[in-house]
Amino acid sequence: MQMPAAAGKLAHTTHHGPEMSTGRSIARDRAALLFANATFYRAFADKDVSLMNALWAEREPVTCLHPGWPPVEGRDAVLQSWHAILTGPASPDIECLHARAGIHQDTGIVICYERIAQDYLLATNIFIRSGDGWLIVHHQSGAAPEPGETPPQPRRRLN
Repeated sequence: MQMPAAAGKLAHTTHHGPEMSTGRSIARDRAALLFANATFYRAFADKDVSLMNALWAEREPVTCLHPGWPPVEGRDAVLQSWHAILTGPASPDIECLHARAGIHQDTGIVICYERIAQDYLLATNIFIRSGDGWLIVHHQSGAAPEPGETPPQPRRRLN
């Protein structure tokens, strides 16, 4: 299965207003990022090694922090880790919940919950723009409490 051509076609986000010079909106840009994130979880849920491989950046350094694993660095090592997870006898069923996206120039960050059986993880997925789409450069997940029915609203202030 190949990544859909529509997965993340977008223009560069600017800080000059809601419309980019190409006429695409920030809302569409964010939707494309969330679609790329959903495609990542579709590859995971479907245990689709080919699609998972297509989602990871080829020209940028990539990293992955799987729960309970040491850090995995470099594209080959990251793809090998996903191959082991997706084809292993204990490959988990997974569901992505409450995904929220932020875009900082050519970097997209998605924070979401992952549900595996009755357990919850909190994940951060970092994407970069590549051509007309988003490619993942980092995935990290770790144990989390069960999310509420409504995801908490981000605070406006850090302190």
